[in-house]
Amino acid sequence: MANETEQIASIRSLTLTQLEQLRASPKPTYSIDGQQVSWTAYVESLQRTVDWCDAKLADYEPFEVQSQGITG
Repeated sequence: MANETEQIASIRSLTLTQLEQLRASPKPTYSIDGQQVSWTAYVESLQRTVDWCDAKLADYEPFEVQSQGITG
């Protein structure tokens, strides 16, 4: 499990670096040979990857369940 969380954390970190670079110098949407290149869609895709990583890492986080017993 630790190896998997390390991989997910690495993917998250690399994706955040890409997002930071794209936001520092945004590009316009353009077409090449009839194929549309949308930087906005690419940024949204990267953000979804970060969100997925966050959700997966949260699944591995320890959690605490608080309960209370009553005796009669």
